[in-house]
Amino acid sequence: MAGITGKDAILTEYAEQLARGADAPKGRSLSRDALRRLLRNRAAMVSIFVLVAIVVIAFVAPAFMPWQPRQVDWSAFRSPPNADTLHYLGTDQNGRDLLARLLQGTQMSIIVAIVATFVSVTIGILYGAIAGYMGGRVDAIMMRFVDMMYALPYILFVIILVVIFGRKPILLFIGIGAIEWLTMARIVRGQTLSLKEKEFVEAARASGVRPLSIILRHIVPNLTGPVVIYATLTIPEIIITESFLSYLGLGVQEPQTSLGTLISDGAGVFEVMPWLLVPPAVVLVLMLLALTYIGDGLRDALDPKDR
Repeated sequence: MAGITGKDAILTEYAEQLARGADAPKGRSLSRDALRRLLRNRAAMVSIFVLVAIVVIAFVAPAFMPWQPRQVDWSAFRSPPNADTLHYLGTDQNGRDLLARLLQGTQMSIIVAIVATFVSVTIGILYGAIAGYMGGRVDAIMMRFVDMMYALPYILFVIILVVIFGRKPILLFIGIGAIEWLTMARIVRGQTLSLKEKEFVEAARASGVRPLSIILRHIVPNLTGPVVIYATLTIPEIIITESFLSYLGLGVQEPQTSLGTLISDGAGVFEVMPWLLVPPAVVLVLMLLALTYIGDGLRDALDPKDR
């Protein structure tokens, strides 16, 4: 399975090479082989370049901007793109530079995605690994809880969390991440059920190693492949969720902004000021497409069945 780099996988790869008449592998590893396949995936490599460019521009360009996100140009209300006034993407209804706000919104969306993904991955790994390793009644009870959480309307649950705990960005990060862990828990649990039957886990168990240490030192490190793939595919979903909440007015609030907030503002005045909607929508689409192709590329590279 993906992410397992044990003795059986290494011996299998070595036998295949001998059957093809190849020499014994010299310095070659499964991770290096996965990297080679990822580099050959043109769509994934282009997507990585696009995503890195967006991140670098979002966090570096504000230092060179002539306008600040909250700075008002009293002579340029609702101004279309104009290089003479240094409003390259125009201004909004309040005279604020759209490019400066777009960079700030992209930063916020990226931070939300990273923090929420970290929260969801951490909870999902620990929950799924414990359920899969313990098995029996513990596994049944824990997974029934996951099933009940799945039955709840996802967006409604996030909205309730935001309303209860407030609209502060850090609470928004945690609220979204605290919901996204369900699928990760199921994936990790399935991988753990297979891993706990392996020889190295049985040897650790026979040596008297405590279950928690086995989970953290032997189970979790062998889940890298599935975790990386799912985390990459989770980021665009979190960005969409944050954008949707911001569109409803429940996400990032002033004076901060996000791509969802900018899209919401632009959608209301699209007929008279289309320049407020198009740039944030284009950035959001580019980020989602890039992350999707990167996730597909990682899945193909890390899954031995696709070799």
